[in-house]
Amino acid sequence: MRDPYNVLSVARDASDGEVKKAYHRLAKELHPDLNPDDTVVAERFKEVSAAYSLLGDPATRKRFDNGEIGADGQEKARYSYEYAGGRGGPGGGFGRGPNGGAGFNADDIFGEFFSNMRGGRAGQARQQKGPDRSYKITVEFLDAAKGSTRRITLPDGRMLDIRIPAGIEDGKQIRLRGQGDPGPAGAGDALVEVSVHGHQQFRREGMDVHLDLPLQLADAVLGARIEVPTIRGSVSITIPKGTNSGKVLRLKGKGIKLPKTEQAGNQYVHLQVTLPEQPDPELTALLEEWAKGQGDTGDDVETDDD
Repeated sequence: MRDPYNVLSVARDASDGEVKKAYHRLAKELHPDLNPDDTVVAERFKEVSAAYSLLGDPATRKRFDNGEIGADGQEKARYSYEYAGGRGGPGGGFGRGPNGGAGFNADDIFGEFFSNMRGGRAGQARQQKGPDRSYKITVEFLDAAKGSTRRITLPDGRMLDIRIPAGIEDGKQIRLRGQGDPGPAGAGDALVEVSVHGHQQFRREGMDVHLDLPLQLADAVLGARIEVPTIRGSVSITIPKGTNSGKVLRLKGKGIKLPKTEQAGNQYVHLQVTLPEQPDPELTALLEEWAKGQGDTGDDVETDDD
């Protein structure tokens, strides 16, 4: 793997901001969405992402600069040969053995060698995963209420289907493990923020769904059997005689249902009695006759001017 500084075209003493700026410029230029079906650009994009996973994190970058990890993010083998009597200088080097002769302590060498082997897995566990990657998607109200699947394009060009769980709320986040940028100890996660688009008829309040339903005057006065939309299809309900505007009917269990549970909200239907858009002469005459029969129910009110 090439030197990550060369991949991102930055100097070794570049600031963190310069590294980030170089990565974003290259990622935008090489993104698979802008270069469909170009395998060369796709490989270059993956190389740039891997380079940034090393240099984008200050701790990982420092370890690379110190030679502790390679350009591929893997640990480099380190063997430290310890000699009895110290390292170099007067009296250093091989030193003196128990009998005064020149020699070295093999236990020091092989002890550290096997210690490195034993600590290999622990060292690997301490390595950092790659950076997480954030996405934003917008789903329709009914898709969020009932659950659905959306497809996104990852930075390496792969297409990924995201399962939208039923009942997800606006602003919630879905975590896709291992779908972020690559790193020494594996890829980070993809964090997908879900925005729920509003609906013309339905509105959500917690687990409940509310609906404003226009009602014809005749149905309100005489009663009727009408179809009412819900998030899972239409149902038939009975409108009682003499229903007024503002009356609310509850449809039990017709609200939001969470997956793998029996918990479900309700749907509340807010009835709104409406008159015809165009005046109806027969209806007008009928109401005028009806009004005459009601008489004057008000009381005369006298005022005292004194």
